[in-house]
Amino acid sequence: MAVQVEVRFVTKRRQFAVPDTPFTVPSNVGSRELNSLINELLKGRDPDKHCREVDFDFLVCGEVLRVPLSDHLEEHSISSEVTVDVEYFERVPAPEPRDCLLHDDWVSAVQVKNGWILSGCYDNTLHLWTTKGKHQLTIPGHTGPIKAVTWVTHNDTLVTFVSASHDQTAMLWEWNVSTNAVECIHVCRGHERALECVGVSSCQSRMATGGWDTHLKIWSAGKSYFAQTPLMTLKGHKEAISAVQWTDSSEICTASWDHTLRLWDAEIGGIKTEIVGNKSFFDASWSPLNGLLITASADKHIRLYDPRSTEGSLVKSTFTSHTQWVQSVRWSTTEDHQFVSGSYDQQVKLWDSRSPKAPLFDLKGHDGKVLCCDWSEPELIVSGGSDNTLRIFQSKQHK
Repeated sequence: MAVQVEVRFVTKRRQFAVPDTPFTVPSNVGSRELNSLINELLKGRDPDKHCREVDFDFLVCGEVLRVPLSDHLEEHSISSEVTVDVEYFERVPAPEPRDCLLHDDWVSAVQVKNGWILSGCYDNTLHLWTTKGKHQLTIPGHTGPIKAVTWVTHNDTLVTFVSASHDQTAMLWEWNVSTNAVECIHVCRGHERALECVGVSSCQSRMATGGWDTHLKIWSAGKSYFAQTPLMTLKGHKEAISAVQWTDSSEICTASWDHTLRLWDAEIGGIKTEIVGNKSFFDASWSPLNGLLITASADKHIRLYDPRSTEGSLVKSTFTSHTQWVQSVRWSTTEDHQFVSGSYDQQVKLWDSRSPKAPLFDLKGHDGKVLCCDWSEPELIVSGGSDNTLRIFQSKQHK
């Protein structure tokens, strides 16, 4: 006979609340049995309102339950003799494959905003698409593969965006939506080797670039006061800078092949914080929703860092599922526990940061290495790869 455990069910969604009196359940129950129990309790409380079964996930000791409850408690050194709080929440619906946009070469950069998709390609071209999959424009200009793109300003008639390339330049573009005409309004020159990344500040007045010359450069992003030279050059990394992101108007986060993450002061220059890892970082994504960093590495793992942590390990979780090196990671912009990753194993994976042992979903479709991914718009997950395609997945969010 299985050992019994006393559990108390809690939820943040009032419409799914059940009595908070403890229940006794077998210690070997899993999420499927707990799901059935919660649905039975909801039907008993209000049969008409809860005629439809709801899929729930369960959080115990801060981690999503993926194994029998007894194993989970043992892993977290929790006695089965105490009352265990079990938080439950609606399970994330599976994203659905929607479109496959064909390019003439590897798709190595992508970002979505306000109904438009901007992609960068290894044939040196940029592409504009609608989120419905219609090709809007091919933009030549670079003389090397494009490794990063990002939108700068966006309104109904005039849009600016920036691209960074192996040709050692970043180019600022202005697109007139009504005439569908685009022009390069500035070329940022100053890097001595190929660029890998570009990021724009939240106030849209400055941008930062990094690449194989190991230098982080800050530029003005305002059309009317562009200078021919960077506002600032910050030195310190010893190998290529693979990712750059503004965490606020005066702080920049970078990731590098030199095994370090750095936070920089963008006002006075200099390093504020250095986090040392054990492998090269190929990408990093910082979330304004939770203040946490996720990183992509050659050892097939994704790691979650808390740069504000003052005690214990800065690595708070390690996510293991990819079978080859992870090239790209991106936080959701609306869900503070969710992110996506893209890998050389041809897989895009959707994760919950509270479930490090397994992703929520594998998003299949690519026939080659996944080189970039983006989740800037809540309803769309996009990814590009060495199969010359840009894949669009429809992400369903709970209301």
